[in-house]
Amino acid sequence: MSIEQKLAELGITLPAPAAPVAAYVPVVIHGGLAHISGQIPFVEGALVLGRLGEGMSAEQGAAAARACGLMILAQARAALGSLDRVERVVKLGGFVNCTADFTDQPRVINGASELMVEVFGEAGKHARSAVGVPSLPLGVAVEVDAILAVRGA
Repeated sequence: MSIEQKLAELGITLPAPAAPVAAYVPVVIHGGLAHISGQIPFVEGALVLGRLGEGMSAEQGAAAARACGLMILAQARAALGSLDRVERVVKLGGFVNCTADFTDQPRVINGASELMVEVFGEAGKHARSAVGVPSLPLGVAVEVDAILAVRGA
């Protein structure tokens, strides 16, 4: 089954890839790896803003991280032509906009991690970091970047 078929089976529609908001490119493919720049969460066309531990729950943060994961997939598809070229999700880097006493960053970033396993199965299991930060660009709640191993690169 192709990844596009898997997405349809899961009822997942990918968003349009977001344009960069500064001086960088969304994806760099080099040495068999696709390095995907940090993606921020859009839900129904709107940014997910806020701070975890300050009016935003870990569950809401996980939903925002899943939205980042969807944008990672959209950027990968745009750069590669097909998600079937993804051999493995190598690593996700997660950044959580949170208060100093918030310590549930791993649970938040699980929103993106679990999506990768849903879509790619065993090949979606990856190394990861989940880091709390005092702010993120545009006031978003979460940002996630990725490294993917790709076929034919």
